[in-house]
Amino acid sequence: MKKEQDSQESGLGPPPLGFSLPPSKFSTTEAPNRERAVFRAKKALEGLVYDAVRLEGNPFTFPEVKTLLEGTTVGGHRVSDAEQVLNTAESWRELFVLVEGGGFALTTEVACRLHGIAARHEALEWGAFRTDRVGVAGTNMAIPPVSGLKARCEDGLEALEGIRDPHRRAIAAFLFFARNQFFWDVNKRVGRLMMNGVLLSSGHDAINVPETRRLEFNEAMVGFYDTLGAGCAMAFMASCSLDPELLFECGDSPLANSAPPDGAKARQGG
Repeated sequence: MKKEQDSQESGLGPPPLGFSLPPSKFSTTEAPNRERAVFRAKKALEGLVYDAVRLEGNPFTFPEVKTLLEGTTVGGHRVSDAEQVLNTAESWRELFVLVEGGGFALTTEVACRLHGIAARHEALEWGAFRTDRVGVAGTNMAIPPVSGLKARCEDGLEALEGIRDPHRRAIAAFLFFARNQFFWDVNKRVGRLMMNGVLLSSGHDAINVPETRRLEFNEAMVGFYDTLGAGCAMAFMASCSLDPELLFECGDSPLANSAPPDGAKARQGG
């Protein structure tokens, strides 16, 4: 009890996740099917990569992302921007391998494995927990200290495994990595990979934030950071599901999937 009180008084939020989850319910008319969910995500890979890097301010256009992923160098861009595109694609492919092989799990090992690819040459260190303090721009959210960081991650992941609903567990996993900033950088991207690992492994379609909803995403995340309440952020992420039938209910307010048609699902390959 004292540990929980100390944690909340220090501004780190309620343990073990560091934020509060509201009562919520997810429903969809589509029966879970892992093979189908992975197939759809693979077909949407170019769009998934494009949206992910555009959320980070990467200037690559969708045709340029597609060209680069097909193996042709695209001129006129910084090497770091091209590498971010390639790393993002490779991290998704690694996620597919883990899911299809039954090796995906909410563990620190899997998170570091994906971070080691997604954050390569971008973060100060990749594939390892940070070793000093960091901050999140635009918010005064208290960030957990380095001391006990891995144990905090392990405790949170264990708690997430206890959430029965896969959509609730998945989105909470994303918010868990975003909130606690376990790595020097690329926390939200790794969090979204872990989120989608949960969904695909459970046979559900991926969640993808379209670059056209970047402002909404940023507003939802800042609100989450400022309040450490997950309700609005969960609703937003649910609306970005590639499953158009997904319905999210928080309290008495059902929110249907409202993802725009120009998201990744509209850019699937032929």
